[in-house]
Formats: sequence, C-alpha cells, structure tokens
Amino acid sequence: MQTELSKKLGVEYAVFGFTPFPAVAAAISRAGGFGVLGAVRYTAPDDLKRDLDWIEAHAEGRPYGLDVVMPAKKVEGVTEADVEAMIPQGHRQFVADTLGKYGVPELPDGEASGWRITGWMEQVARTQLDVAFDYPIRLLANALGSPPADVIARAHDRGVLVAALAGSARHARKHKDAGIDIVVAQGYEAGGHTGEIASMVLTPEVVDAVDPLPVLAAGGIGSGQQAAAALALGAQGVWTGSIWLTTTEADLHSPALTRKLLAAESGDTVRSRALTGKPARQLRTEWTDAWDDPAGPGTLPMPLQGLLVADAVSRIQRYEVEPLLGTPVGQIVGRMTSERSVQAVFDDLTRGFEQAVDRINRIAGRSGQ
Repeated sequence: MQTELSKKLGVEYAVFGFTPFPAVAAAISRAGGFGVLGAVRYTAPDDLKRDLDWIEAHAEGRPYGLDVVMPAKKVEGVTEADVEAMIPQGHRQFVADTLGKYGVPELPDGEASGWRITGWMEQVARTQLDVAFDYPIRLLANALGSPPADVIARAHDRGVLVAALAGSARHARKHKDAGIDIVVAQGYEAGGHTGEIASMVLTPEVVDAVDPLPVLAAGGIGSGQQAAAALALGAQGVWTGSIWLTTTEADLHSPALTRKLLAAESGDTVRSRALTGKPARQLRTEWTDAWDDPAGPGTLPMPLQGLLVADAVSRIQRYEVEPLLGTPVGQIVGRMTSERSVQAVFDDLTRGFEQAVDRINRIAGRSGQ
C-alpha cells in the first residue's frame, strides 16, 4: 500500500488513522500507518503537551499528525458565556425532562463536564497549535474546512502538510484554492460530521476536482478490500477513524459503550444534529430519537447545541445510561464485532488489501506479475 503520498510522509502503508486516543495514534504509526491525534478535547495546553510527549515516547520515531477543529473565518469577541446566553430556556427544560425520564443522576459536586464545545472555538485551537508546532508533527488536519490562511502558512513554514475534509467536490475545490496540500474526501458513511454524498461517488469526483493534489478516501472504510477500492478510485490513501474505537488501546472509559459498539450493525447509526447542531453520524439511541422527534423543540445551531448538551452527555457517559449512551461512529460499525489490538486490525486490513489486489490481477489476467 505504497503511494506517492505515503512515501512523501515516510510511512509503509497509506493508512491514516484518526483517533482521540494517544495510545491508538502511536500504535497506528508503529504498525506502519500514520496516526492522527484528534485535539478537540484538549482545552488545556498542558494536557495536549502531556499526550504529545507520550506519543513521542511510544511511536518509535514513526511520523504522526494532529487534527484540530477551527473555522476559516474568525468571529471576534465572542466568549463561551456569550454563546451560553443565547440558549432558550425551553431547550434547557427539554434536556432536564429527558434526563429525568431516564433517571440520570447529577454529576457529583465539584465535577465539571468532561465534554465541552470550547474545543471547537478558534482561540482554543490556536493554543493547541502553539503546543503542537513544538513537536515534529508531519500533518495538520482540519475538520471544519480549510484553516485560516495564517495557520496554513505557519504549518508550511515548519514543513508540515495541511489536510482538510470535504464532503463535496465544491468544498474540495475551495480547499485547493486555499492552499491545502491534501484533501480528505469524507463520504456519507463516515462517523462524526459528514455530508450526503456516499464514498463511492464522492472519491472520484474529488480526485478529479483537485488534481494533482493527493486525496484520501474516508467514510465507511475499515477493511483492506475497501482500501483497495479507494485506491482504485484514485485516492492516494485511506482516512480511517471508527474502526479504532473498539481496539484494546482505545480508552472509552465505558464497558457499556464498548458493548453497544460491538453489538451494533451497519444500520444502527443515524445522522443527527443532537450532539453539536450539525449533522453528525453516531449510534442511534433514545437520546438521538428524542432530539429528532418532530414533537420536540428541535436542535439548535452550532455551537449552541454543543453547549446545551455538554453536561447531559457527561452525565449519560459517567453513569452509563445505556438507552441514551452513544458516540460518533460510522456505518463501518457493523464490522466492529470484537475487541482487537491496533496491530491485529492493521494486519487484517493489509492482508485484505493484498487479497483484493490479487483478485483484481486475476480478473485482469495478470496473475504472477
């Protein structure tokens, strides 16, 4: 699985693995792929520094990257308190009523919500970059379109490639015009924020739209056969995420959530605005059903929804209230049927890739070549 891009980054396999867990990122890089640490949860710079130190100590000198969330356009002078004040009381009451219906306890005194939308605010992302650029990261990815021009320039000055996710060819062309180095074509099947075009259609459209920029295919990819298909469609690698959630190195802090992921089938996810206010694919739960019910108040736009539900999500996770317990995850969840190490998942993926290539060679009459 060598491509021009994987050779440029010095990785053995063109498999990019996004994860919020430093142990998973390091393990992906050690296995010969490219681990990408999601930074959105790091609201304290020292926490990010601690985990980047850990990756440095455990990645065995292999390359890795960072994924941040920051808008291309800056909104001046808006604080979290300003945003909180915009949330209607009726929505707050709906949250309280829904949690009360399922008997979800309050957080203990002094325990703050562990999931805050502040990581989506530009000033937080900039502090993350101040930390990250002191480390030898090889790639900076942004999940909300192209990062601001000064951030792209800052990355390029340090020899860091910049990637941005796109859900359409139109978005991809904007990334190219902004000076992005790599476009991640994220299909409808993907976990988290995702668009409405499926990977089989989206990948070749984006490849053609941004040529000669390299494209990574994302969305529903968790096997070697799918990776081979992505490269056949013109991608120079695959961007994976959900498949790593049930690895033994992942730290979900929730046996109940792990059980739900392992039991879920491909049809058990839904694109819902319940978590952040933007459509994000996640496990379908009674929490998502409540927000998507026309009889309810409806979700608020980003970032209001994220702030509204932050404490509720933390309470649901802390007490493992199974009917409401969910997480962003893609349709590939149907293949996630057992807990395995990152290396075992990687071995299965590369073995499947070889088998798929051999199959195509036989069909094309090229066996043995």
